[in-house]
Amino acid sequence: MQGKAFQDLYPEEYSHCFGCGRNNKYGHQLKSFWSDDLNTTIAKITPSNIYTGGVPDHLYGGLIASLLDCHGAASAAAFKSLTVGNKFDGEKPLVRFVTGTLTVNFKKPTPTECELTITAKLISIENRKVKVELALLANDLICATGEMLAIQLKES
Repeated sequence: MQGKAFQDLYPEEYSHCFGCGRNNKYGHQLKSFWSDDLNTTIAKITPSNIYTGGVPDHLYGGLIASLLDCHGAASAAAFKSLTVGNKFDGEKPLVRFVTGTLTVNFKKPTPTECELTITAKLISIENRKVKVELALLANDLICATGEMLAIQLKES
């Protein structure tokens, strides 16, 4: 992973998300970065056992969706910012995206107390719409996949 976390490049007024906001002291503060090849984005997190779902010692589905959502929106912002020449140096904030749709496919139970890796790959960019393919892995096994359509906020 390299450079600053995408979420740390959000404008101040968009930095309070429970899942990834740097200004939310109660949240997860998920951090997303470029992979070495700049074709994939990556985030890592180790959820506590307090997020157990119906199966003991495994995450509840809402947290899995939330992690895919936050990483997907950050990745959409990164992919779009890269195409418009953003240098990711903090001088210019990333363009900000919200979720239009998020589809989650649960493949295997996801353990708690285990480092999870979340990845995203760009599918397409069409004006203010960015589509990304998502995966959540534990111990190198795919536990969930998803697809997000993220919509860029209009500048005021």
